Amino acid sequence: MTVCCALTRRQLLQLSAAAGSAAVIAPALGREAVASAQAARIAGAPVAQDLELVTVTDTSFVLTWFTADTLQVMPTDPRPIAVDSDAVVRYGTRPDRLDRVAHGRAGTAYHQVEVTGLRPGTTYYYEALSAGRPASARVMPVLDYSVLQGVDLSQLTLAQMQALVGRLLGLGQFVSASPGSATTLVPPPGRHLATIALTNDLHVGETQSGLIVDGFPPPFSQRPGSPPYPIVMGESMIADIRDRGADVLIVAGDLTSAALPDELARARSLLDTFGRLRLSGHLGRHEYVVARGNHDQPKTGSAYDACPAVDDGYRDCVPAVFPLPQGRLTTTEFHGLRLVGLDTTTLNQPGGAIDAEQWHHLEHLLAERRHQPTLVFGHHPVSDEAAYTTLAGPSFDLDRADAARLEQLYARTPGVFFHHSGHTHRNQRTASPTATGVEFLEVAAIKEYPGGYTLLRLYEGGYLANFYKSSSPLACEWSQTSSEEYLGLYPAYTLGSLADRNHVVRRDLRS
Repeated sequence: MTVCCALTRRQLLQLSAAAGSAAVIAPALGREAVASAQAARIAGAPVAQDLELVTVTDTSFVLTWFTADTLQVMPTDPRPIAVDSDAVVRYGTRPDRLDRVAHGRAGTAYHQVEVTGLRPGTTYYYEALSAGRPASARVMPVLDYSVLQGVDLSQLTLAQMQALVGRLLGLGQFVSASPGSATTLVPPPGRHLATIALTNDLHVGETQSGLIVDGFPPPFSQRPGSPPYPIVMGESMIADIRDRGADVLIVAGDLTSAALPDELARARSLLDTFGRLRLSGHLGRHEYVVARGNHDQPKTGSAYDACPAVDDGYRDCVPAVFPLPQGRLTTTEFHGLRLVGLDTTTLNQPGGAIDAEQWHHLEHLLAERRHQPTLVFGHHPVSDEAAYTTLAGPSFDLDRADAARLEQLYARTPGVFFHHSGHTHRNQRTASPTATGVEFLEVAAIKEYPGGYTLLRLYEGGYLANFYKSSSPLACEWSQTSSEEYLGLYPAYTLGSLADRNHVVRRDLRS
């Protein structure tokens, strides 16, 4: 649903700093939201805002929102002042009869409420309230990705980057993250086979989130004294997926910020709280697999001197902690499902490629059992649709020739049904006109807004895919904080549509 509603005063001021954007954003500053904030302040109540319908399964849905004093900001901090409140969701099967109630944690400003016990294939209407006042939806501009054609973000000056923000907003359209109703999914037929957690972009060791070039946009960091946000988000993710019954965890790259030995050790220690790392053979329940991301590439510099040398003077610290030799794929199995992990990284480049040795291995591997249900994962997105809607441009994703070759290989391998990637830090589901039977899914980063994971629930007759935000109190706080990245535009790029995040696919997954 496209709407033209209110951004907060804070967002307007931030976006107006970007050249050319003020004229686009100004009409969106609705009088109703400003009046609502003023009335709440007069009444001594917090403003409930940024409501999102995040997850819709066959039997549940999840809402998140934030309560704050939006008319004040800290003098040294652009974030609004958080105000603790209660969290209530009224819902029902008729919009005029919200006769059921669900409650979230009280005493926090960062709310996440899961409504459970619902019927599949049924539409439910809802209203979220704090301090008795309805929460207003997060409203996001629709970005015009056509302006990115031929643009290399890494080469832009600050003034050019600011101008690009204005052009991205040029459509003048907005969408609501909370439509006011949720229609539960209908699961595929047959027996439940497994639940796989899809994750990526942990970035252990990172301390600033949201940078693109030379200090722009202004980055976000944890408040002094708070635990590092990659650890906060990773710990919450692992606790959540175990609670939700994940059998296996996949981490598709960017385990660390800079592949330093201590970062790798911390990442391994964190992931081991889920279970055992296994990169070959048959997986047991609560075991996990990983792939490299561009942040995990071999590096140069004195900090890496103790690590083995590889090509052109680079040193690779990864294999000492995660036994992943550079440029090698991994293959594992879980209850008849084949999992293939690709190393799509390239030395000293953010974009991806697949080298000749890995191609040889992959083509022979998939030819052996062409019809076996197979999920492939790697860090870099594959499809053309993904490449041409990536903020950093197509060169940031998998090399276009390698992508075309991979899609052709999938088309010859009927068992391949899913390709999971990260790297773009967004939720986006795309398709290929060549590999028509394969879903290509980018999953949002663990480490920042929206901050979570996708559960892939496999049945004999298909699968459900559902994205969840990580739910610990500290994770909810950091997710809200980091939603202000990219001058407040980050949700428009990373949250994805409700259908990107939650969908059902029917196909035969019996091995």
